[in-house]
Amino acid sequence: DVQLQASGGGLVQAGGSLRLSCAASGFTFDDYAIGWFRQAPGKEREGILCIDNLVGIKYYSDSMKGRFTISTDNAKNTAYLQMNSQRPEDTAVYYCAAQAGYGSVCPRDANGMDYWGKGTLVTVSS
Repeated sequence: DVQLQASGGGLVQAGGSLRLSCAASGFTFDDYAIGWFRQAPGKEREGILCIDNLVGIKYYSDSMKGRFTISTDNAKNTAYLQMNSQRPEDTAVYYCAAQAGYGSVCPRDANGMDYWGKGTLVTVSS
């Protein structure tokens, strides 16, 4: 039973930083892809970035570069989203998602992810 659990959301002041965690169970970070996505109030879900152990890091938008980074602790089956220079428009529910198994790679968009965790809310105040 594959499960993902995102945590670490909360309130952050504009310009500040926050780190989210995604704990995975039911699979290991061997042959995997882990990505971060978000959905702001009244907006569609958008991709932030993704990492797999074949190609590497994929940014879903150039606007995410420089403010969002991803890392993994494979021994702990945990992925992280480092969020810097946050802006009020970054306020959203943040989700982690994954592919697991041989040949897993970061997909073109969120529809290519097989597993999703519950989101964690990040609120950026001005």
